[in-house]
Amino acid sequence: MILADKIINERKKCGWSQEELAEKLGVSRQSVSKWEGAQAVPDLQKILKMAELFNVTTDYLLKDEIEGEPASGSSYEEDKEYYVRKVSMEEANAYLDTVKEASPKIALGVLLCIVSPILLILFAGGAEVNLISERVATAIGLTALFACIVCAVFFFVVYGSKIDKFEYLQKEDFETTYGVDGMVKEKQSRSSELYNKLIVTAVLMCVVAPLPLIISAVLGASAMFILCMVCVLLAIIALAVYIFVSVGCVTDSYKILLREKEFSKESKKADKVIGAIACAYWMIITAAFLAMGFLADAWAKSWVIWPIAGVLFAGIMAIVRAAVEKED
Repeated sequence: MILADKIINERKKCGWSQEELAEKLGVSRQSVSKWEGAQAVPDLQKILKMAELFNVTTDYLLKDEIEGEPASGSSYEEDKEYYVRKVSMEEANAYLDTVKEASPKIALGVLLCIVSPILLILFAGGAEVNLISERVATAIGLTALFACIVCAVFFFVVYGSKIDKFEYLQKEDFETTYGVDGMVKEKQSRSSELYNKLIVTAVLMCVVAPLPLIISAVLGASAMFILCMVCVLLAIIALAVYIFVSVGCVTDSYKILLREKEFSKESKKADKVIGAIACAYWMIITAAFLAMGFLADAWAKSWVIWPIAGVLFAGIMAIVRAAVEKED
């Protein structure tokens, strides 16, 4: 709770209007209105006077982390045994701007990973019906696959490193300075409607993505046509995932600064365990994908590992998080 909210709460508890409070403080009603709208900050003398009028401590009014019912006439003593980082308004804005810039590029990297086997699948199908030689099909398909992966890694490294500078926000406990929470909530409120529409669109894309493949299979289409529908499915899923990742990064940045839900202090311990497991999990999945391709020569089928791995990953992470939080 920020100073503006505390002034509103304490004024209402006393049953005063903005005009009445302004009169007691010797200021205009517009000044009180600006304080309560977080558009201005009262000077020290006015804060001392408000603490006296409201019968609360100045610490309660000034420190965002002190919430709930203030102890009248008591002093606030910090009992923290460790240093807690203070996140300033400039630092919070820099973090939000960095995430907003980097999230589309990281999402593009994920999209490239999903669409990377499309040419391999198409050319492999063409080789089966003698439209192209198997050697040429494999060469072109693998070249396209690894080119997509290289580009994706580039995006992950370059733009991921920009966000990594603020990694402490996800891993460490911190407090925000005056006005930061209000600023973040305002940006969150302004973007929520658009982001909700984008998420709904992405969900609908995931729902309709398998329909072309199902319809072509039911109608008895040729194997080549069915492979084309598999590629269409991957392309639609890739676009949906692009939306999920780009929107999710931004919405998560708001939650991180507000310490909400999975980014609360209690959840950060679970995240450390989950991060280690996730890293090992995707290394194993990648190794399995490459093994199926190189050792079993099953590039045309190995793509199925990724959607299956994605579904399993969500379930595994949910179980791990529940287990870790239960221990706490």
